Amino acid sequence: MPNWGFIGLGNQGAPMAQRMIDSGNEVVLWARREESLAPFRDGAARFADTVAELGKQVSYCGVCVVDDHGVESVVNELISVMATDSTIAIHSTITPELCRVLEAKAKARGISLVDAPVSGGGGAAAEGKLTVMVGASATAFATAKPVLETFAGLITHLGDVGAGQLAKLVNNNLMAANLALAHHALAIAEELHIDRQAFIELVQASSGRSFGFDVRARMPEPKSFEHGAKLLQKDVRLLRECLPASEHYDTLSFVAKDFLRRALPQ
Repeated sequence: MPNWGFIGLGNQGAPMAQRMIDSGNEVVLWARREESLAPFRDGAARFADTVAELGKQVSYCGVCVVDDHGVESVVNELISVMATDSTIAIHSTITPELCRVLEAKAKARGISLVDAPVSGGGGAAAEGKLTVMVGASATAFATAKPVLETFAGLITHLGDVGAGQLAKLVNNNLMAANLALAHHALAIAEELHIDRQAFIELVQASSGRSFGFDVRARMPEPKSFEHGAKLLQKDVRLLRECLPASEHYDTLSFVAKDFLRRALPQ
């Protein structure tokens, strides 16, 4: 069986890696911090001391680090050492253009790169129910799919490299906008003296329901969502960079930013 690698053992990445391990394949892990590796020490995973050491051992590596800088650093190291016909999958949410730049570098060494951001959070990853949005060539997608299936409930091939990131950015901007709409709907119900819990139960069984409404309904206040709001704020900014002039973006981001202003410190 081929060796797989995984880098980026955060709240979402760690259960993704565990699902890969549980599939029975040899999986090699690397992390900057020992505490990220500690939960895996008594299991079947193997460990590398450096990114390069990991890259030399695997034919496939998933990357789920936080931002453009982290992805670029890790992927450049992998490209320099992985064998021809290997595959790198980027699960982070980053700029589509960086994915395209890294794909060109990988292709020059005979390595495939798959743009595969995920949605659903750590709980969905642990249950094997993540949504994976893929931008890749048909050949690279076919290679990556068996790995993605270890932690995914839905895998959608959206086009070439960059398409996965673009879809994720639009999805996350819509999520932020839905949170804002849910916030104001709940506030209006309160102004009308409608029982909050009864109203939540009504909407959740009716046409006004959305995932964003369900999330907002669980919050005591927007500021309790500060960590998630920081990530959504980044995605609103990244989508603007992809669409320098779009009335549709202007409308969507205006609503999305309404909630982010309430959730983030000013």
